[in-house]
Amino acid sequence: MAVGLMVESQGDGKYSGKMTPFVIFSCMMAAMGGVIFGYDIGISGGVTSMEPFLKKFFPEVYTKMKQDSEISNYCKFDSQLLTSFTSSLYLAGLVASFFASSVTKTFGRKPSILIGGAAFLTGSALGGAAINIYMLILGRMLLGVGVGFANQSVPLYLSEMAPPKFRGAINNGFQFSIGIGGLSASLINFGTEKIKGGWGWRISLAMAAFPATILTLGAIFLPETPNSLIQRNNDPHKAELMLRRVRGTDDVEAEMNDLVKASNVARNTKHPFRKIVERKYRPQLVMAIALPFFQQVTGINVIAFYAPLLFRTIGFGESGSLLSAVMTGAVGAFSTFISMLIVDKFGRRALFMAGGIQMFVSQIMIGGVMAAKLGDHGGVEGEGFAYMVIVLIGVYVAGFGWSWGPLGWLVPSEIFPLEIRSAGQSITVVVNFLFTFIVAQTFLAMLCHFRAGIFFFFGGWVVVMTAFVYLFLPETKNVPIEKMDEVWKSHWFWKGFVGPAEDRKI
Repeated sequence: MAVGLMVESQGDGKYSGKMTPFVIFSCMMAAMGGVIFGYDIGISGGVTSMEPFLKKFFPEVYTKMKQDSEISNYCKFDSQLLTSFTSSLYLAGLVASFFASSVTKTFGRKPSILIGGAAFLTGSALGGAAINIYMLILGRMLLGVGVGFANQSVPLYLSEMAPPKFRGAINNGFQFSIGIGGLSASLINFGTEKIKGGWGWRISLAMAAFPATILTLGAIFLPETPNSLIQRNNDPHKAELMLRRVRGTDDVEAEMNDLVKASNVARNTKHPFRKIVERKYRPQLVMAIALPFFQQVTGINVIAFYAPLLFRTIGFGESGSLLSAVMTGAVGAFSTFISMLIVDKFGRRALFMAGGIQMFVSQIMIGGVMAAKLGDHGGVEGEGFAYMVIVLIGVYVAGFGWSWGPLGWLVPSEIFPLEIRSAGQSITVVVNFLFTFIVAQTFLAMLCHFRAGIFFFFGGWVVVMTAFVYLFLPETKNVPIEKMDEVWKSHWFWKGFVGPAEDRKI
């Protein structure tokens, strides 16, 4: 992503432009929303494995873990209240997404990011100062409001600011930021667990305020995207000035013409949620639902939320389980960085397919080892097998990190025409949060009942989603965002919905 590279789309139109420092700085600020999201995902699994935290807020789980010698390894942490601490964030985020869609469309991407940052700040303060379970979960729910607004606006902001040739790399920066946030959470948990006095968890929860402050202050100075300016203000001159600044060139006529055309269509769309269910938007609607659903049933949030608990289940101690979570977090962040470098060269489909195969193989092997070597009591038979599980989890996280992790956000953010873009992104976020909530709330119970079979369950879903991508997702690399409708018209299946009249399905 070197500064000064000329950008020429490989779609029907050619746009001039550079990867300017202005774009890089703006996108780095916006991507702080991903850092907070990743931090909130990673921090919950770490603090819920800390004994002082469990003893204060979840004494039944602590007692069961310490004193109940009869209970199965797979059922030690099975508690609906404990999972509510983790999943409440996503339930709040789901509700907030409906409001975030209207704010993002009516007032712009920037105000939505600002609201998200303010909610993050308030939630982190409540979490760090919590004195009872109600205050703790209220803090998590405010964090969820922040996530709802940030996940609605940040991917759109990144896609609209980025030149077409580098849109994949810049948008994957959002998932890379999530990985950095998760890794930071694991490192902080590993350090705070060692604080004598048992209050280290407070630092873990309160430290979310640091990236939240950067996001909130940064959002004040962020420029609005040209797409949003022309959609809201009907001021082509103002939007053109911003587009010239963003692209680093005065030669923006072709891109500006496409923006004006898209804006005229969007302005005549009074009810985008009704619009998106029309036949001609069927492929976008299907992807808005299917991709975030599949992203969650990869099982990744099982690792993201509960990695320390999972490592304790297979026999590691408190400190060892947190260190193992640090290692898997580092693998995830590094693999997402690799995805940023190669996604616009090899394309979305190739990464989806390769990552799917890698995740399936590693999940089946993890399930096989745990089924054979982890009984209801004691740790994994043989220290080598316990470390083998950690390595395989690392392989699985890497597969997700360069495929479904970043691409599950990238592809939905780049396929919607302007008139349904905010509504489409809202559906994507809502579906993502809904199934994140379901997985988070049910996983510990599923682990208790399915035991090692839980990995075969998610592995089966990986087969389904890989086949779906192969059959139904066209390649979108290097296609200008306002020209994206062309990829559906030439697809073997979707042209029956959006193609010429003679090709449409009855």
